[in-house]
Amino acid sequence: MFRLLFWIVVIFAAIWLWRRFKTPSKPRPEPRQQDDNKPMVRCAQCGVHVPRSHALSQDNRWYCSRAHLEQDQSPGER
Repeated sequence: MFRLLFWIVVIFAAIWLWRRFKTPSKPRPEPRQQDDNKPMVRCAQCGVHVPRSHALSQDNRWYCSRAHLEQDQSPGER
């Protein structure tokens, strides 16, 4: 009886090891590049902060979108 249990354990251990080393381990994801150092500007229309590279500027004022740039130029509403 002991021999049978011994061989069952050996076979399961061999199968477990074979599966573990057969499939490659998942590569660790590389750390994301920190975007914390990008200069941010505030939209003159809504006040949302956006990266300067995505913002639109006109007359030394920054906007988050073309719609806000056009709304700020339209007379009246403000």
